[in-house]
Amino acid sequence: MKFDLDKSLEVLEKTPAVLFTMLRHLSSDWTEHHEGGDAWSVKEVIAHLIICEKTNWIVRTKIILSDDAGKTFSPIDMTTHFGLAQSKSLEKLLEEFSLIRENNLSTLKNYKLKEADLLRTAIHLKLGEVNLQQLIATWVTHDLSHTAQIARIMAKQCKEQVGPFDVYLNILNS
Repeated sequence: MKFDLDKSLEVLEKTPAVLFTMLRHLSSDWTEHHEGGDAWSVKEVIAHLIICEKTNWIVRTKIILSDDAGKTFSPIDMTTHFGLAQSKSLEKLLEEFSLIRENNLSTLKNYKLKEADLLRTAIHLKLGEVNLQQLIATWVTHDLSHTAQIARIMAKQCKEQVGPFDVYLNILNS
């Protein structure tokens, strides 16, 4: 699919409602367990999405669109979300994510981006030069990736109970 800002917004606008519908009022058995190892819980994934809303997408969009000479992204802290997940209920995290996302999308729309804006660039410390189109496409893909991750974490809670049916359930074997 060719990049289209409006199509990107279709996904970005729906993600909070999808997650709210999927997760609201679930027991902690579904939302606070891990797949194992260093894997995140559902609650930690939601906290990570909040941190990204606060420190990644719009912050980096502003950097790309600025006229500063040394437009370089700061790294994202990949541990801050653990404390956030511990300090709030899942309901509060979902509400916070929804509110921040709504504000971020309003900011993005207010830029009234043109095709030339989408090609403007900044420097990512590990990836080098990236443009705004790539950042927004990554934002969409990031949402979809974490939505799939949440479904996988939850599905794996049933792995032992499905018995031999697990051969038909790719999500359990990924």
